[in-house]
Amino acid sequence: MKERRSASQILFGFLPEQTVDLRGGIWKVVKWRQPEPVRSIDTATLVRELRRQAAPWRESGKDGGFVADLDRGVPVRVYSLDRDAGVQVVPFPRIWHCKRCYRLTSDPGAPCPCGSSAPPGQLPFVGYCSECGTLRQPYIKKCPEHGQHRVNWPGTASAREIVFDCPVCARRVQPPGLGSPNCDCGRGRIVFSVHRATSVYTPRSIVLVNPPSQERIREIAEAGGPPRALAWVVNGMRTRRMGDSPTPIESIRRQLSATGLAPDQIEQMLRVLGSDSSDSDYVAEIPLDSPDEAERQAVSIALATSESRITVDDLQSGLPGDSPMQSLYRTSYRQAMARAGVETVELIDRFPVMTGMFGYTRGKTEPGASRLVAFRDSSGYVVYGDIAETEALFVRLDPMRVARWLQAQGCPLESFQSAVDARIAILRLANRRGRMGEEAEKLLFRLVHSYCHRFIRLTAVYGGIERNALSELVTPLHLGFFVYAAARGDFVLGGLQALFETELDNLLQTFVEDEHRCPLDPGCDHGGGACMACLHLGEPSCRHYNGSLSRSTLAGPGGYLHFEHQGGSASR
Repeated sequence: MKERRSASQILFGFLPEQTVDLRGGIWKVVKWRQPEPVRSIDTATLVRELRRQAAPWRESGKDGGFVADLDRGVPVRVYSLDRDAGVQVVPFPRIWHCKRCYRLTSDPGAPCPCGSSAPPGQLPFVGYCSECGTLRQPYIKKCPEHGQHRVNWPGTASAREIVFDCPVCARRVQPPGLGSPNCDCGRGRIVFSVHRATSVYTPRSIVLVNPPSQERIREIAEAGGPPRALAWVVNGMRTRRMGDSPTPIESIRRQLSATGLAPDQIEQMLRVLGSDSSDSDYVAEIPLDSPDEAERQAVSIALATSESRITVDDLQSGLPGDSPMQSLYRTSYRQAMARAGVETVELIDRFPVMTGMFGYTRGKTEPGASRLVAFRDSSGYVVYGDIAETEALFVRLDPMRVARWLQAQGCPLESFQSAVDARIAILRLANRRGRMGEEAEKLLFRLVHSYCHRFIRLTAVYGGIERNALSELVTPLHLGFFVYAAARGDFVLGGLQALFETELDNLLQTFVEDEHRCPLDPGCDHGGGACMACLHLGEPSCRHYNGSLSRSTLAGPGGYLHFEHQGGSASR
């Protein structure tokens, strides 16, 4: 059987051990046939991101040894789809029913005793174990006298209410439902559900900025590595690229010290270099207890902007002073950004991103709640991925406003007098160990994530872009997010660029001033203030499964967009 699907549909919906609907039937994916190895991957970054994503399962003891294997160097390979070879599928479950009399059979081609010649339907229920990830088709007893069985639908989607009996004598062959037998793994039970339910199969994904070249990786390493990237981002990304600014004295001192030179030799060399090697605006040290996550997000920003970066200043430069576009960029754009609490919006017209699937879970969807099953082959672990160089918008919120908003939420920030001070204060608070730091980090993520979702929904409207063709990559510790064009849907490159050049002010004005209530209120508001009618996005677009979203964080009493206009401004 041959069926055509886009590569992105297969990446998100046709993964090994996943059940799919094809041609009126239900099938299980066995494998990707002859997948193509992807070699242009920064393996070290990939492994670090896999460790980070799998951490909740490691902490709960349900990662199947995945993180330990990564730590000891088990290989990880990235594969992309071979469009000609495609995907191998098999029918699953192998239980069909006559659409006239509802007799069950394991042979869809066999004639039904009732004489019906219509194609049979397929039983849509499968069983799974959340403790080992196994998938099983239902076992349904037959009438001991007539050797037949029949399904009686209850009129609901609940498998517990299905009745099975004999089509000849009407005797029930088993209790209602499909039961809940023990799994062969000995740790869990088999739960039956509709095959397309999220609990049956939840793919686990990673999204990372894939360096466009090994040269860019070397440039960042030679410019000071993750600590330097962190300082560059905190300082406001004032140079075009991270490596463009002079290397500070402290960074040079660390590099020379690593070579084994004596301290007096190092100091003599630094005196020779003089002040030309220092950057008076550079923040040499960011005092954080555990800077790994802040540095990781900063490196992602540095890599994403290493090939291209267009700012509003770039749009304005070169235009005649009396040009209408000058007024648009100088006045309308900046007023709209200030009103929306945005520090900057930039266009990245060559955004290098990799989306990959490294495994799946069955059962509860919260990370760490059920067994993580990582994809493997004979050589090690496998990530099924798609690499694209696309376009993106990079949005950063105003750090002074975010800091004041956090203070209004009761967060004890250090004093700040500038944007750089505010970024450092926010980072130090979110990095603090204990409940206070955790709460601040959650607040930051909820704010940035909610802002990103509303921005994507409006970007689809103002850019004339299919919403499912846009995806997110959030960097909450640096108050930012990327909205990029995913390789799926009806997206034409240039759509984000046109929006950036002509409609950004209208988008941001609408972001602030248009209706923030949900069509499903008060139900949505009582349920947390986020649903499919207001903030949710399709799962391929949101890698966080629509978690940590709240309209009230944006526009409720004391929300980010309005708190300063309601007497909620906090003093510095």
